[in-house]
Amino acid sequence: MEYGHSAVVDTVIYRAWVFDGLGNDPVHMDVAIKGERIVAMGELSHLQANHKIMADGLCLAPGFIDVHTHDDLELLRNPIMAAKVSQGVTTVIIGNCGISAAPATLTADAPDPMNLLGDKAEFNFMHMRDYIAAFNVKKANVNVAALVGHTTLRNNVMNNLARAATSDEINAMQLQLNQAISEGALGLSTGLAYHNAKCAPEHEIHAFGEILKKHNALYTTHLRTEFDAVLEAMDEAFAMETHFGIKVIISHLKCAGKNNWGRAPELLAKFAEQGQDSKCSCDAYPYAASSSTLDLNQVTDDFDIFITWSESHPKMAEQLLADIAKQWGLSLLDAAKKLQPAGAVYHGLNEGDVKTILAFDKTMIGSDGLPCDPHPHPRLWGSFARVLGHYSREQGLFSLATAIHKMTGLSAANYRLHDRGAIKVGHFADLVLFDADKIIDNATFVDPTLPASGIHRVWTNGQTTFKDKQILPAFSGKFLTSQGVIHD
Repeated sequence: MEYGHSAVVDTVIYRAWVFDGLGNDPVHMDVAIKGERIVAMGELSHLQANHKIMADGLCLAPGFIDVHTHDDLELLRNPIMAAKVSQGVTTVIIGNCGISAAPATLTADAPDPMNLLGDKAEFNFMHMRDYIAAFNVKKANVNVAALVGHTTLRNNVMNNLARAATSDEINAMQLQLNQAISEGALGLSTGLAYHNAKCAPEHEIHAFGEILKKHNALYTTHLRTEFDAVLEAMDEAFAMETHFGIKVIISHLKCAGKNNWGRAPELLAKFAEQGQDSKCSCDAYPYAASSSTLDLNQVTDDFDIFITWSESHPKMAEQLLADIAKQWGLSLLDAAKKLQPAGAVYHGLNEGDVKTILAFDKTMIGSDGLPCDPHPHPRLWGSFARVLGHYSREQGLFSLATAIHKMTGLSAANYRLHDRGAIKVGHFADLVLFDADKIIDNATFVDPTLPASGIHRVWTNGQTTFKDKQILPAFSGKFLTSQGVIHD
């Protein structure tokens, strides 16, 4: 439809510096929204609008896409999604690192690291369609697209996760994966570094290759190790592209452990080895510290380990493991064993490596935030503002247009999210209006839930979800698939 002088639209955003999300320089123009979509761009003073937003030089970008989250149950638990909307995120990818809320059947407590998502009582989704139905009833302030977790599948069919799956168990997992993708999942994720998946040999992972190929689905992986043998772990991941021709995405690419500091160029060279036609990519978070459950294999005195929670000794949380060990008169390892099960932040990355990986042209931005963590890593609330404010504006690591591309257009293309990730006529109106001079993360390791500064307004599918530092309960998010939207 042509929007002439008599047309009435819902909203016009006037005089914004519009970043298209594709990496191009911004253009000073107006953008009009009607219903869920962008309907006009350019000089739009002739349009009648129910709502007029004077941007006056603020930046307008596509809504940010958080490609690496563990928000599976948080979307249903707290659909307001304050940590995401407050930093401009309008879409989240769930089911990462081999753990997903669906399709899941739990007969006991959620095994590590599925327990990062929530308690046993919250895992009520035997099929992906059950999760989608629950989301469409509850709604949320952000869109969601889902991966199927390999560890979740293993837990569904195996009585002991500390071994390889049998042929019958693999067949059962294949059927569940095939069904879940048919119902709307984007692909498979693995978390091969974790205790409950590391016994899965390469042939167990390859057993899913033909199913992924048939559906043109994705394979994402938390590598078998991010420490000394990281290059070999990358070879294992890339073998899925080599053998099956499917897109491979390496989760939170990093050089973990002091021995590996400075090796980022070696990791990036592995992508080049796949050849010019390779579609492999990766995501990263903008911090020199990781966060997960307390892993005994990662206990070291090379760097600080901050304990975020402990079920067995909750009063010891929010302290350094080294300080706890001193209080107890134990070694670091024995103290870690005593704290189990527990969560931790590991200050085990090198800032130079973080910057090298963030600047890589295949790197998307993902927070990897843990919403259930009582003292979360600041990446949950700060990742996207930190990339724009700290790394783009203050550090000059890349242009603002490139930074935005890494969290919008690049992500939408890799995850095959139709009509998202770019500001174009006809695309869904997932938008964020921000001040390029003021946007910055405020969350810290001491105070990790402080909202970002510089975000003025956020729209999800044309509905305002954030305005003047306030979260609005629009609940306009949709469940997204590679074919489009699954409606309720």
